[in-house]
Amino acid sequence: MLAVAATLIVRGRAHWGGRIALRQAIIIVSGVVIYFGVRHLTEGDEVAALRHARSLFDFEQALGIARESDMQQSFADTSCGVRVLNWVYIWWHWPVIFMSAVWLLLWHRHVYYRYRNAILISGALGLIVFAMYPVAPPRLVPDLGVVDTVTAHSSAYRVLQPPAFTNQFAAMPSLHFGWNLLIGLAIAKTGRGLLRVGGILMPAAMFVAVVATANHFIIDAIAGAALALLGLVLASHGASLLGRLRPSRGSDV
Repeated sequence: MLAVAATLIVRGRAHWGGRIALRQAIIIVSGVVIYFGVRHLTEGDEVAALRHARSLFDFEQALGIARESDMQQSFADTSCGVRVLNWVYIWWHWPVIFMSAVWLLLWHRHVYYRYRNAILISGALGLIVFAMYPVAPPRLVPDLGVVDTVTAHSSAYRVLQPPAFTNQFAAMPSLHFGWNLLIGLAIAKTGRGLLRVGGILMPAAMFVAVVATANHFIIDAIAGAALALLGLVLASHGASLLGRLRPSRGSDV
């Protein structure tokens, strides 16, 4: 009798876990499709995007942080350095985000929900900025002394993110960096040992990669971090409010 009860419990937990995983997969895939679809449809005017990019670069110069060309040159002297930059930019973004989401969902579900919501909130806010303030990446701005290392030396990113879903003028804010910062924080919060160290170092490596590959200005990455952290704050306050309104049951949200 105990064996039958134990079997029913295991099967019930597996069935419930499968339902949770399926629901989260639908939410995430829907969010990705909406994000890239809206981002592509709201692609701004090229002239305005280049003008805004120049304005941001002038602002960086006024602040003394316009170091995009210097950062790229520090890696461009060797083919190995360029390959490392491209590898981090390509494979430490979507693949790491999805693998980390699965790990958090399986082992740290309450953390998963909070950081999932932070990504969804910051993504929605980012779409508004992309539509209202298009910005070209450094690689498309003439005379900045930088080149597109990803396109020049790799084709993998065009598979992970096809050009049909790409908004060339959505450089500001850099959610490519901001979302990796969120994932790094989640890993550092829940991981142990080398995994925690990796969570701390990953955003730093991605910051260098998004700038040195000429896909984002330094200020784009700063804005992406600020927007991602704002999403985390809003998600955290929302979770705290729900926790006060109803008892926690570990339900799928």
